[in-house]
Amino acid sequence: MEKEFAGLTAIVTGAGSGIGLEVAKGLTEKGAKVFGFDIAQGEMATYATFINCDISDTSSVKNAFSEFKKLNTSLDILINNAGIGSLTTVENESDEIWQKVLNTNVIGTARVSREAIPLLRNSKFAAIVNTASVAAIDGIPNRAAYSASKGAVLTLTLAMATDHLSDGIRVNAVNPGTTDTPWVKRLLDQSDDAKIAKSALEARQPMGRLVSPAEIASAIIFLASPLQAAITGTAINVDGGLHSLRIPKK
Repeated sequence: MEKEFAGLTAIVTGAGSGIGLEVAKGLTEKGAKVFGFDIAQGEMATYATFINCDISDTSSVKNAFSEFKKLNTSLDILINNAGIGSLTTVENESDEIWQKVLNTNVIGTARVSREAIPLLRNSKFAAIVNTASVAAIDGIPNRAAYSASKGAVLTLTLAMATDHLSDGIRVNAVNPGTTDTPWVKRLLDQSDDAKIAKSALEARQPMGRLVSPAEIASAIIFLASPLQAAITGTAINVDGGLHSLRIPKK
């Protein structure tokens, strides 16, 4: 039986670890040829061809696509997953933090998409999936710049889906909840007591646990699949019920 993504080529940004690594793994297992764009190879070697790319820098993105075109002439799927977080409020968030977060998460997504779209136009199965966040649709403490950036990614997804409908390019997003990623682990390690901090994060989730990178990746791969040809302009929440459910305390 032919694999779901057989013969298709994908670019995954941030493929060196966490959600991006799981996406690269899943797409490869389903038959896709995967290129991982990241600032470091990380653990992707088994699943993707590494191309150095810093999405916050225009020259780096252009160079990455030049390298990609030397290795491959077609593109079917783009997963805009790379991004950074921040832990501040509006009151103590500097201009530098705002510029760094927005430049990476929002403009970085646009930079990569800008280079990919001319290639995607030639595919019969073109799809873009952007990693937004439940922080785009819920108020989460100490995430001002991050929440604003992911809100922009979510509305950018709708704009792109509209603009490129006639090109045959589907554009969707996934909104992860608090996910057990290296970034969250670093966040916990910075706290006074990592165990207590992790328990607090888990308690915030209606399901009582963090979401796994593999669970996020599964939703991303679903939206990227050629079997979902009628889905565009959609965001799927993979958040353990954080957005929609209100569970009373016992």
